Amino acid sequence: MMGLPAGTRVWLAAGVTDMRRGFDGLAAIVQGKLTEDPFSGHVFVFRGRKGDRIKVLWWSGDGMCLLAKRLEQGHFVWPHAESGSVCLTPAQLSMLLEGIDWRRPQRTHRPARV
Repeated sequence: MMGLPAGTRVWLAAGVTDMRRGFDGLAAIVQGKLTEDPFSGHVFVFRGRKGDRIKVLWWSGDGMCLLAKRLEQGHFVWPHAESGSVCLTPAQLSMLLEGIDWRRPQRTHRPARV
């Protein structure tokens, strides 16, 4: 995961997004449906219909970045709302990108004392 500047907000676009969209199409969704500025430096995350693909749009200051990820097994955990957005922390974004349920993360084991 890239290091995000302090104060960067992460927004999940609720609902389903057409994953054929690129830079301009996703930026139009950010402006139109989320009423945010795609050039603000914040991160915007979109999920496909099946739930196994996401795209991340981010203005780095000198250009637009687009990250796409497809899970080979499982799906990305997403809010149940059909419209609007949900704000995540950078740590929750990292969990989302790993396919972890960011809403209630649990340790799978307890570290042992050495």
